[in-house]
Parts: sequence; structure tokens; C-alpha cells
Amino acid sequence: MQFGMHMAGKVFFGKGQSAKVKDLTEGLGAKRVVLVTDKTMQELGIAERIASYVRQGGALVWIFDEVEPEPSVETTDKAAELARENRCDLVVGLGGGSSMDVAKAVSVLVTNEGSAAKYQGLGLVKNPGVPKIMIPTTAGTGSEVTFTAVLIRKSDGVKGGINDDKLYPDYSLLDPELTVTMPPSVTASTGMDALAHALEAYTSRQASPFSDMFAEEAMVRIGRWIRVATWNGDNMEAREEMMLAAFFGGVALANAGVGACHALAYPLGGMFGVPHGVANALLLPYVVRFNSIAFPEKYARAAELLSGVSYEDWSLYEAAGSCSEVIEEMVLDLELPDTLDKLQVGIKEEHFEEMAKKAMGVSRPMENNPRKMTIDDCVRIYEEAME
Repeated sequence: MQFGMHMAGKVFFGKGQSAKVKDLTEGLGAKRVVLVTDKTMQELGIAERIASYVRQGGALVWIFDEVEPEPSVETTDKAAELARENRCDLVVGLGGGSSMDVAKAVSVLVTNEGSAAKYQGLGLVKNPGVPKIMIPTTAGTGSEVTFTAVLIRKSDGVKGGINDDKLYPDYSLLDPELTVTMPPSVTASTGMDALAHALEAYTSRQASPFSDMFAEEAMVRIGRWIRVATWNGDNMEAREEMMLAAFFGGVALANAGVGACHALAYPLGGMFGVPHGVANALLLPYVVRFNSIAFPEKYARAAELLSGVSYEDWSLYEAAGSCSEVIEEMVLDLELPDTLDKLQVGIKEEHFEEMAKKAMGVSRPMENNPRKMTIDDCVRIYEEAME
């Protein structure tokens, strides 16, 4: 048994913890801060609230609120230019995974020349970035504790990550109160994204006792609380448990990686603009059905963790096969799209070959997948997911 472990910087969890950005700004001695966020956070007044805390910490603040749901290299470069021009010495990411991914990329682009596209890959960032603080407002991506920033290149529609230890946040402030503003659809899709992280890390070829511990804790919480958080969004216990689950899922994926579901989901985002959580939720049952025969012990255990039901009287392969059914039921309960045609974004069968090739090009998740997958396998999964 051989494995490494890595955790992001210091994490603060609990209601009201977002206000701690004032003390952190002051403690870091930051004087010029860029706050990376989106229009929704600006419209809700949350961006200005966080900016006011930063000002109380003694710094000037520039708010960049142009992050898209599927963030692009071009938008990231624009945010980085704002930070460079104003000689920013601290980056604060506020929002979902998109805003945090852009913020992490901006932190290293301040100290490294060129476009974000130059650093898409593994370990390509030369210089450490300026300090960065992440404040998630969704419970899903786990971006606040990972070393990845996933961006779309508008030039070719390819989605790729900047993957480098220099992207690990220095501080993360997990404030469940900020997630109460999420509507049911966003709560559901981001929560399913957290599930995809936990389950794929759990069944990854790089999984370890360390990552398994976090993945299991994430799945237990998601199975118990995702429906409550979605349909009773004012339930603070549900919001807390889902934010904790997303955090645990992020730690698991940062240490074990993800699998084929993520690879297959990338073309949906890159080619058709499908939100990442929606794409993962839709494809996950089909990928689990494909994988479960190759790693039945883990999928059988995952089914128990998610459902709260013991499968001890079932055969191992029956219990493993039930995992996809548990997830399908979850998707239906959350009223998320369960087939590609329901996305209504123009996906047709003639696209499957190109989508499969792009999915196979997302090499690290494919290499992590417990069952080897070919282009033909990818096409078949898309075909199954179509109807």
C-alpha cells in the first residue's frame, strides 16, 4: 500500500465564518484585493458584503463579477488583467466552483505571464501565486480545497484544467448561511456534483484509506440530506451537512481524482454549455452501471452509504448493481434531467463520436476509472443516456 496525502490550507466552517475574511486580509497584510465572483452574487448583495469585510481589513477592493456558469479561459484572462493592472496582492473567490476556479487561476496568473490556456495541464505553473481565500456559496464542487481550475477554451470548445499544487487555496471559509440563497435546481445539481466527486474518488484507481474516509463521510451525508436541502432550503441543518459533504468530497477528489463520469461530462459543458453538476448527475447512473462489475465491493458499499439500507442478504454483484438504481432514484427525486434529450440543447446522435473522442482526451479521469473505457464504450453510454 502506497499513497500520498494533501490538504489545502486552513479551513473555517460554520455560520457567519465568511466575516473572517476581514481578519485574514488584515493578517496577510494585503492592501490591494481582487474579488472574483458572478452577477448573481453581485445582485444579491453578497459580493458587496464580502468586499466591505475586506475593506474593514484595511485593503482596497476591485470586484470582478463576470464569471460565467461554465468559466472560460478568456474570462479568466480578463480577471487576471484587472488584478495585474492594480497590483493585487490577494485574491478572494466568492461563489460556486466557477468563481473559485477562476479566482485560483487568477492568483497564479498575477505572478506568471501569459494566458490561462498556457497552464492547462499538470504541473505547468512555475511561480507561486499571491495568497487566495475561497468563500463557497454552493455545496458541490469542493473547489475550495482542490488544486484544479477547470476552464473552457472558446477557440475549440475544449474543457481543460490547470492542475497544480500552487492552486491550493490558502484559506477557505465555509459559511452554510451563504448557501440558503440557492434555488432548488442549483442545490440539487451542485449536490449531485459533490456525489460524483465522492463516488468517483471512492472507486478511483488512486483511492487510499485516507481518501476513502472522506468519500464515505460525504456519501452518507448526501444520501441523507440532499433531498431535504433541495426541497426545504431553509433547513439549516441540511445546508450545513451538504456543505460539509461537498468539502469532504473535495478532499477525496484532491487526493484520489475522479473517473469517467467527469470525462464524459466535459464535452457536454464544452460543446453545449451544460452546467457541470447537471452533466454529472445525468451521466453518473450510466457510468456506475458500466463500472460496478469491475469493483463490486466499493459500489455495493456505496449503495448502502447512499440509501441507508443494508444489502447483506444480496449477492455482491446484485448489491453493486443496485448502486446505479439508488442514484437514478435520487436524480428523479431532485427533478434533474435523466436523459440527454431532456437537456434540450441540441445534442444528437451524430455528435456522439466527437463527444467520445473529447471524453477520451480527458486522460487523467479516464486512467483513474476502475474499468477501462474505449471510444466505443463512451458512445454506447451516450446512446444509453439519450433515451
